[in-house]
Amino acid sequence: MDIKCSKKIVRIIARLNIGGPAIHTVLLSSELNKRGYKDTLVCGHVNDSEGDMMYLAKENNVLPIIVPDLGREISLLKDFKAFTAIYSIIRRERPDIVHTHTAKAGTLGRLAAICAGVPIKVHTFHGHVFDGYFSPMKAKVFIFIEKFLAKFTDKVVTVSSLVKDEIVNKLKIVEASKCVVVPLGFDLDKFLGCEKHIGVFREELNVERDVVLVGIVGRLVPIKNHKMFLSSAKDIVNKIKDTAIKFAIIGDGECAAELRQEVAKLCLEKYVIFTGWKKNLADVYADLDIVALTSLNEGTPVSIIEAMACAKPVVATDVGGVRDVITHGENGLLAESNNVKDFSDKIYELAVDKDKRLRFGLCGREAVRSKYSKERLIKDIEALYEDCLKLKNGTVPLPMK
Repeated sequence: MDIKCSKKIVRIIARLNIGGPAIHTVLLSSELNKRGYKDTLVCGHVNDSEGDMMYLAKENNVLPIIVPDLGREISLLKDFKAFTAIYSIIRRERPDIVHTHTAKAGTLGRLAAICAGVPIKVHTFHGHVFDGYFSPMKAKVFIFIEKFLAKFTDKVVTVSSLVKDEIVNKLKIVEASKCVVVPLGFDLDKFLGCEKHIGVFREELNVERDVVLVGIVGRLVPIKNHKMFLSSAKDIVNKIKDTAIKFAIIGDGECAAELRQEVAKLCLEKYVIFTGWKKNLADVYADLDIVALTSLNEGTPVSIIEAMACAKPVVATDVGGVRDVITHGENGLLAESNNVKDFSDKIYELAVDKDKRLRFGLCGREAVRSKYSKERLIKDIEALYEDCLKLKNGTVPLPMK
């Protein structure tokens, strides 16, 4: 009998806000349901300040079960209500596997799965929140919680080897035998063929073709460190002479107003364009010359993978799992975290060298084409689930790479 047939999964994520975890979970639910599983996605509501990717779920025929109290912020009352709701869903669905994604859903979802006696518990770290998000004291509390939950978790998944190293060796959250790397996977076809979209985004922004357009894509939140992007833009504008350049900030979030004030403070109104969220990102990447990422912490940044699939060179801070995607000097450039001069120097290096931009872009496309495909992701996740099921049934699982 094929192990995957009729197996039931409850997949839990805090919310489907714009970003890699939402894309990842929707893709998994959609594709696994096509392959004989019954994959039920559970999530909370998206905050008003965040972009909502519920449209992606609908496009992929995924109908999530909404738990209204499952939110980002910590609230004892709401969290208890969310736990109770998740527990009820698990008891009703009687899944073989509960697979949680992100910190809040990972805590409440695994606790509910433990209480409900679910045979297999899996949790994915899409990066982690122990660096750059909270005070040292809060981070210690969350690490303690993760260590406790890891004892009852059959497999802990990280999206990059660097994140695995932090979780296993630095933070000592889980032993190496329980932890496996499964890189993100996406439907990259629209990005691999983005050339047909050239001109759409620039026309919308009224930016000429000969202007070097540097873009940063993502939520406008502190951890993404857009202020460093703006400081670097100021530095570049001050020294660039013969090349016209503009900077596009694609996204929205809680820091939007503050960042607009920063643009005015730095006298960058002529150079910086705020676009808000864009649904058709292939249009956006097609017209960017350089894609930037200034984050203080990352798991595997989706914007970098999408940009590289579009054959665009990337300059990114060397944090989290970024180095797993970018090979410095081959398909992009890595800069020291929170170092404005280092970052601006590397943007400038690409801004004045079109040939290097083209070379890096083509190398980047080849680097991500198969490594981050949805086909590879589904194959890896199926192997992970089947190994967990074999172990529970008393047979020896196949080794995970």
